[in-house]
Amino acid sequence: MKNITKSNTISRENPMSNTKSKSEISARKIEKNIKNNTITSKNSNIVKLKTDFDSKNLVHTKNLKIFLVAVILIFTVLVGRIGFLQFVQGNYLKELAYKQQAINQIISPKRGNIYDSTGKALAISAQVDTITINPTKIVKNNEEATKEHKEKVAKGLSEIFELDYEEILKKVNSDTQVETIIKKVEQEKVDKLKQWMEDNKISVGINIDEDTKRYYPYGTVASNVIGFCGMDNQGLSGIEAKWESVLTGTPGKIVSSKGNNQQEIPNAKETYISAENGSDLTLTIDLNIQSIVEKYLKQAVEENECSRGGNVIAMNPKTGDIIAMASYPDYDLNSPYTPNATLAKTYDSLSTQEKSNALFKMWNNKSVSDTYEPGSVFKLITAAVALEENITSTDKTNDFYCKGFEEVADRKISCWSSNPHGVQTLRKALCNSCNPAFIQLGQRIKAPTLYKYYDAFGLFNSTNSGLYGEQNSLFLDLDKVGQVELATMSFGQRTFTVTPLQMVTAISCIANDGILMKPRIVKEITNTDTDSVTEVSTSAVRQVISKQTAEQVKSMMESVVTDGSGRHAAVSGYSIGGKTGTSEPLDSNVNEGYVASYVAISPIEDTRNCSASYII
Repeated sequence: MKNITKSNTISRENPMSNTKSKSEISARKIEKNIKNNTITSKNSNIVKLKTDFDSKNLVHTKNLKIFLVAVILIFTVLVGRIGFLQFVQGNYLKELAYKQQAINQIISPKRGNIYDSTGKALAISAQVDTITINPTKIVKNNEEATKEHKEKVAKGLSEIFELDYEEILKKVNSDTQVETIIKKVEQEKVDKLKQWMEDNKISVGINIDEDTKRYYPYGTVASNVIGFCGMDNQGLSGIEAKWESVLTGTPGKIVSSKGNNQQEIPNAKETYISAENGSDLTLTIDLNIQSIVEKYLKQAVEENECSRGGNVIAMNPKTGDIIAMASYPDYDLNSPYTPNATLAKTYDSLSTQEKSNALFKMWNNKSVSDTYEPGSVFKLITAAVALEENITSTDKTNDFYCKGFEEVADRKISCWSSNPHGVQTLRKALCNSCNPAFIQLGQRIKAPTLYKYYDAFGLFNSTNSGLYGEQNSLFLDLDKVGQVELATMSFGQRTFTVTPLQMVTAISCIANDGILMKPRIVKEITNTDTDSVTEVSTSAVRQVISKQTAEQVKSMMESVVTDGSGRHAAVSGYSIGGKTGTSEPLDSNVNEGYVASYVAISPIEDTRNCSASYII
């Protein structure tokens, strides 16, 4: 017991003896370790390692930054690409996807017919066929068999329709949904194609679609007015072109879907949009009157050897309706690219460009596309202005004097007659078509007043008649009108040119008690789908001269026919007024020849017909 107690006592007396010894050893080891592996800062407790700290669980800061920059760049590129596809190429890609997924079959509308005022058809659309193919449906079980089949189809189509084999083969091998082989096919060849398809057991890939072809039952009648259509039934000239939007209608279509194999999806939903057929037009032209006018225009041109042809317009002055409008030479509407007899004489000797220009000239409607110097028919306008302004009266004695010429500025302007007319009234001067008398009258009226009435008569503006290719007049500026210009314009030469339609419209104003009417060529528009009829109303433009003045001018026009230069226009049983006119070519272009013109109204008391004509 004593030993044990002693031992315990010793332990209590030196409790840290063992611990201290061990601690000192550990401290020395740590100190040594620190000296070998670390550098200790005097002012800090932070210990920095001399060697790299390597751990698989951490990422170096430098590598992390590179990684983040790369991610941001990739993200930016992706966002930019998406934005480009969405906002820049969005519509294009959407359209491309639609083309790849949709099958559109166009339904052609029927073009409206054109009728004369009595209901006779002037232009109609007859049923024909258009041959198309679906190249993606002309296939067989394997590539070799498909190739042979396509060649067979190309050979058959080229032989039946007399087309180039290589061109047809190219279409058969194309990747498009539909290719057109030929348009406007007559029934005989369609029947031949059907038999060939039956013999070769071909039921898909070749389509026979209904189409229309434009026909003109009366050939050359009113050809320059009506115009014609191209292969796509699009109006290229005349009424056909000017009223294209009314005649052509709106195409319809059938829309269905196809899969990624480019084949139509069976039982897929179809969208059907029906076509709206074109509207019919009823013209103001009377076919019977038109035919008569054309007959005698042709006769006049040929008998008088008028190298540049002629033109006639007949109008109802009360409504502005054009009841006849003829140009000669004319052409056949059913073969518009075939030169008429006049052009055929020189056509083969022309260059390609000259041939094209010559055809365009042949198609032109001279009534509105050409301008000319009206000559003495314009004296009616000068006389009307003088009477309206109370400058003279119809039968004032000793009002004018003709000595065979009139001295104006530095020149003498001759009368057409070699025998001086002497003393004249306005009526007599008009009957004699005396130039000196009307020069004197123009000097009294003065240019500003004449120009005011020219504007009122509608001579400064296009008539907006609804006819194709209408041009406007050409007048010298008022501030450039000197004494000579005033003199020549008084009898209708040199300082201006007008269209025949402008001239007949102005004369019709006189015939209509001084009220100017807008010319009208289309009378009615008929919607062929609903049978509703829309009338193109007549339009009064303005009162230009008084009724009293108009009656005085008409009375003088009657005297011209009964006692003056227009007596060859007299017809027994009819009251007719008229005025002749002849304009000379410029000295610098004598080869153009004279322009002979005539205007007439009937009956004088209640005028229903006004006509103007000229030949060159």
